[in-house]
Amino acid sequence: MDTKLSVQEQLDTLPTRPGVYLMKDEAGEVIYVGKAVNLRSRVRSYFHTSARRSPKMRRLVSHIAEVDFIITDSELEALILECNLIKKHRPRYNVRLKDDKRYPYIKVTWQEDFPTVRIVRRM
Repeated sequence: MDTKLSVQEQLDTLPTRPGVYLMKDEAGEVIYVGKAVNLRSRVRSYFHTSARRSPKMRRLVSHIAEVDFIITDSELEALILECNLIKKHRPRYNVRLKDDKRYPYIKVTWQEDFPTVRIVRRM
């Protein structure tokens, strides 16, 4: 017997506290990560007709099979956690914060007859 809650039932159990939500598809893959001051109202907003006007939003909502959440003590903590989770999971519907731009370094190659200078992101 499948005891998994439907998405609608999951929405009804969301807390009204700040935190991060992870939307997953049928395979359990994280497809979107977001933060909220009020988890319940923010996640529910995706399922309102007015919120689903863009094709991207309709596609996202049509793929949601599960919504997980992590409660945080503040909006700032949620923001930091959201950033870390996006970098970890690289969800297909998150476009911001997904690009892992690290600090650039200047690399000089001394092994060659004519050393070269390059800008790299990894040492």
